[in-house]
Amino acid sequence: MITSMKVRIEPNNVQKSKLFQSAGTSRWAYNWTLAKQEENYKNGGKFISDNDLRKELTLLKKTEELKWLNNYSNNITKKAVKDACEAYKKFFKKLADKPKFKSKRKSRPSFYQDTEKIKFEDGKVRIEKVGWVRLSEKNRIPENSKYTNPRVTFDGVNWFVSVGIEVEQEQIELTNESIGIDVGVKDLAICSNGSTYKNVNKTKKLKKLEKKMRRLQRKVSNKYLKNKKGVNYVKTSNIIKLEKNIRKLHRRFDNIRTDNRHKVTTEIVKTKPARIVMESLNISGMMKNRHLSKAIAKQGLYEFRKMIQYKSERQSTEFVEADKWYPSSKTCSECGHVKTKLSLSEREFRCECCGTIIDRDKNASINLSRYKVS
Repeated sequence: MITSMKVRIEPNNVQKSKLFQSAGTSRWAYNWTLAKQEENYKNGGKFISDNDLRKELTLLKKTEELKWLNNYSNNITKKAVKDACEAYKKFFKKLADKPKFKSKRKSRPSFYQDTEKIKFEDGKVRIEKVGWVRLSEKNRIPENSKYTNPRVTFDGVNWFVSVGIEVEQEQIELTNESIGIDVGVKDLAICSNGSTYKNVNKTKKLKKLEKKMRRLQRKVSNKYLKNKKGVNYVKTSNIIKLEKNIRKLHRRFDNIRTDNRHKVTTEIVKTKPARIVMESLNISGMMKNRHLSKAIAKQGLYEFRKMIQYKSERQSTEFVEADKWYPSSKTCSECGHVKTKLSLSEREFRCECCGTIIDRDKNASINLSRYKVS
């Protein structure tokens, strides 16, 4: 099976410039492809294959206007064109929303590396047209391996390189246990085996950081207003420094939450159950609730489900997603009676038939552990 590995890189100033330029080239090629596909679609033409578009781009590189593309790796533009075409195919198949043009200001800088040309050696990585760049962790990614889908990305603070590596699947002796997991906002996860994992966003550490974030954002807002000239806002050196601190703080929030999700999912999977059952989450629907959307976004429930799924597959644990209409919260885990109504404010499940009183989330997790795929 293929597992992905991601390591921070530490480029010098010259290399940073080249990395940003490579990411800009990838963004340009992606947007050029979308523009071509949209124009073709409006004119009633058939879908243009990425092969045809790459041939057209090769000819355009010979023109005076676009000869600057020759300064960057051909693989960057080739993959960007292919990614844009794949995004359009998914849209036509109704598997995703319509692809949007990438903005220089809002989109995450990233670009592709050829699998044959990327090299790892002595704590460094060789990036095409950039050179050998130092890695922050030596020997994290094995040398002389076969890599898949290498990408270089920027998160607003640091640059990272990620690759897929083929690893042997672990042979682990599993128990006969089936674990049901109910996720939520109050607690991150409630398991049918009795384990409860708290919401990390409610800890003192995160609340203190959120207070710091609010203070920095107010400070930046005030500086923008003070330096306003007519209808334009002037970005001073102090504003640039403050915005960099805000980006670093956002990164710290993300690291803490991701680390917590990894720890929780690893702990659940390490119990070696034969089966793990989670409810199917309609995240986009949940985010429409303006009272809960912020708390749901912080929990990262979609990422949590993905982690549970791939970690289960590594050790051959069956991962099951219960149907979204399965009444796990409304069903009594003792007698099987199904309630017609159960409001969100009711934190305890009280059965009208057998009189059982149990925590609502605990009851749901037990029912999920017994879920049968129809």
